[in-house]
Amino acid sequence: MNIDQLRQGVNQALKSEVAHNCLLISEIDDQLVPIANSLQSYLSEGKRFRPLFALIGFLGANGELTPQVYQAAASLEFLQASALIHDDLMDGSDTRRGKPAIHRHFENLHQTDAMNGLATQFGESAAVLLGDLALVWSDQMLNTSGISTESLLAAHRIHDEMRVELMAGQYLDVREAGERTHSVERSLRIARYKSGKYSIERPLHMGAAIGNPSSYTALSPVLSAYGLPLGEAFQLRDDLLGVFGDPEVTGKPAGDDLREGKRTVLIAMTLENLSGDDRATLLAELGNPELTPHHVDELRTIIRSSGAVEKVESLISQLMDSSLAAIDSPLVAEESRELLHLLAHAAVSRKA
Repeated sequence: MNIDQLRQGVNQALKSEVAHNCLLISEIDDQLVPIANSLQSYLSEGKRFRPLFALIGFLGANGELTPQVYQAAASLEFLQASALIHDDLMDGSDTRRGKPAIHRHFENLHQTDAMNGLATQFGESAAVLLGDLALVWSDQMLNTSGISTESLLAAHRIHDEMRVELMAGQYLDVREAGERTHSVERSLRIARYKSGKYSIERPLHMGAAIGNPSSYTALSPVLSAYGLPLGEAFQLRDDLLGVFGDPEVTGKPAGDDLREGKRTVLIAMTLENLSGDDRATLLAELGNPELTPHHVDELRTIIRSSGAVEKVESLISQLMDSSLAAIDSPLVAEESRELLHLLAHAAVSRKA
């Protein structure tokens, strides 16, 4: 079993579930067809990291893969879709994966159809509802996956914790934008809860719980020791891509995190090392939605000159080393250990 085979199994399970759900909701009213089409398009892409980590956690608990397990793991893609749709709305992002963000898509639909009322309000309302719908479908796909009742109950305990942690991290991220000071410690905590835990640690726990519901807790500390630092490294890579990523690869405008004023670890480390005009310029321009490509380049130069990029890269390497050392344990099945090594490198070295 390799990563591509696991991903193919996730895609098959997800494609079938999305098609079924979209058909059902479209039958309620023709006006809901755009909702179905949007979610179908949204879920047609993605690296499937969260289901992959769940499947590898399952294998780590010596489980044997079945279509039911693939369906349970694939349900995490709906959770991811819900988080991204709502995150883009809160950040005011215009694009996602090279396409209009969901709230922008429905804003455009309102304008194209010459509807009454405010296009922005319509788009925002639609995004809230689509994000909520994706969250409901996540539960539904897990509940109807066909895994045993014992596995389902164990998975739900993890699933519930994961969603609480995700919402907590998202709130801390929103609140951070209003803080008067920048803090590396606070930004790292946000990275852990907003992304790291629900991207890697909790999917691993959920997979292990499905694979061995009676004794998965013995494996959980090892999976946490791998998943938490890797999850933070995963988010730190996102922070770098949000400022320095290639738009042709990331699907988002260059320097989008700067326009959105995201209080990332990268920005906190930059401000720790800046003073004078450079610090004043970054603070004045951070969060300016009208930043031109020229201004983005200026801010990138300031960030690089502060040494923060090297610090973040160094921290990513340290977290990666800590993560990989953790799974050198007899508690983790050998096949799973090899896959965890491969997926860790894929998660941290990605360009989008």
